[in-house]
Amino acid sequence: MNKKMSDAPPKTVKPTGTNVVTEKKGKGRGGMIELEPVAGTRDFVPSDMRYRSWLFSKFHAVAKKFGFEEYDAPILESEELYKRKAGEEITQQMYNFTDKSDQQVALRPEMTPSLARLILSQGKALLMPVKWYSIPQCWRYETTTRGRKREHYQWNMDIWGVSNVSAEAELLAAICEFFKTVGLTEKEVGIKVSSRKVLETVMKNLSVKAEQFAPACVIVDKLDKLEKEDVIQQLSALGFSDESSESLISIMQIKDIDELSERIGEESVAELRQLFDLVKGYGVDGYIRFDASIVRGLSYYTGVVFEAFSISQDSKLSRAICGGGRYDRILTTYGAKQDTPACGFGFGDVVILEILRDLNKIPQNVTQHVVNDLIVPFNEDLRPNACRVVTMLRDAGVAAEVYLPKNKKISNTFSYAERIDADRVIMIAPDEWNAGEVKVKYMKLMPVGVDEKDLNSVGVQYSVKLDELLTFKIPEDEMKKYFVRPSKSDKKEKKDKKK
Repeated sequence: MNKKMSDAPPKTVKPTGTNVVTEKKGKGRGGMIELEPVAGTRDFVPSDMRYRSWLFSKFHAVAKKFGFEEYDAPILESEELYKRKAGEEITQQMYNFTDKSDQQVALRPEMTPSLARLILSQGKALLMPVKWYSIPQCWRYETTTRGRKREHYQWNMDIWGVSNVSAEAELLAAICEFFKTVGLTEKEVGIKVSSRKVLETVMKNLSVKAEQFAPACVIVDKLDKLEKEDVIQQLSALGFSDESSESLISIMQIKDIDELSERIGEESVAELRQLFDLVKGYGVDGYIRFDASIVRGLSYYTGVVFEAFSISQDSKLSRAICGGGRYDRILTTYGAKQDTPACGFGFGDVVILEILRDLNKIPQNVTQHVVNDLIVPFNEDLRPNACRVVTMLRDAGVAAEVYLPKNKKISNTFSYAERIDADRVIMIAPDEWNAGEVKVKYMKLMPVGVDEKDLNSVGVQYSVKLDELLTFKIPEDEMKKYFVRPSKSDKKEKKDKKK
């Protein structure tokens, strides 16, 4: 039976960065609360949220471009949903507990079991093939390192009802499309592909018992993380002879399909050859490579499996970017009378953001807070008029806000406009308002010859008719008198390049 996570903390957890948790002793009931998030979790202040939103927008765009439909499921599921795959590492990492109605529940560590439950619940009403995607938050109680948290968001794309490798090829093409959209080239990332059927053939040739297959997969999946002697020792504990272990490791290190065919026979690699022909048709074969050592640790995989990695020298993060494969037999695990062919992948947000930062692939404007216009009332009597102006601008699709504090000093409003990187400050003053006009200060323009650091001289001001506010443009001959100040994002980009 699984120990609850609160009873079995990892022995070597060393949280870093914002996840360092320290006890703060307050005086009495009024002591300061703990300000850091729980170890292994993250806060998303607006600047961090913009990174996440940008990444998710890429996930959504690729999924919809490939014709996938979005779905979701509760983050809290029955613990039994995961215990059905008992013996896997993931069941030892669950956040599980007994709720107030005495139900055994868990925060989802992965999305596939929830998806299987949804597919089963739809029954025959669900027409195949099905192409669904989601971006759920998942929870695993494990050691935190760079690229790994105890919670993460995971882009999932799955295809149900297709038994041939055309489904896997579609998924691989989608991953490569994402890489292209964020500027990751074939020299920076790659996808390693193999098949569980390869390992099944090898095990059969070695006369390995069926019950040894699943635990052997977990061990082989760690070939790139463990020393050869450690792998042999773990296989020996399963009952493998040293000769069988050596033979298995030798085959699992093959990186060429032709060589593999010579070792185990063409029948076992025919499906992989077909897959590589399809990805070549998609034009993404430069990202894809064969690697027999890829088996994936989860026992429900039944065919093609794959993992993506950074191969750039500029990114030192060696963790898998994403992984997936075929899992045709999962439904009978959950009580179905017959199985439905399925394949999919999970693509976490933590590793890819680290790699994109390492390779400087995130556009500078991602971190920019976009506000076009800041409307400033001269006094509180004019605030209702400022509200009318901001509403008019917003209705026209302009990102605009009203300066909310009482305006005691106009310099405060300009400082605020500078902080939010506003393009214009629109001032509602008594005389101009009575004349049907507003004052518009273009914050990113300055007269030629003025020091851009002189905030008192920032901007160029015009009086504009209220009914022309949406269409007004500075005359071209006057624009020659001004220069455009670097925005906050421009300055940050210039600073980053110097580094």
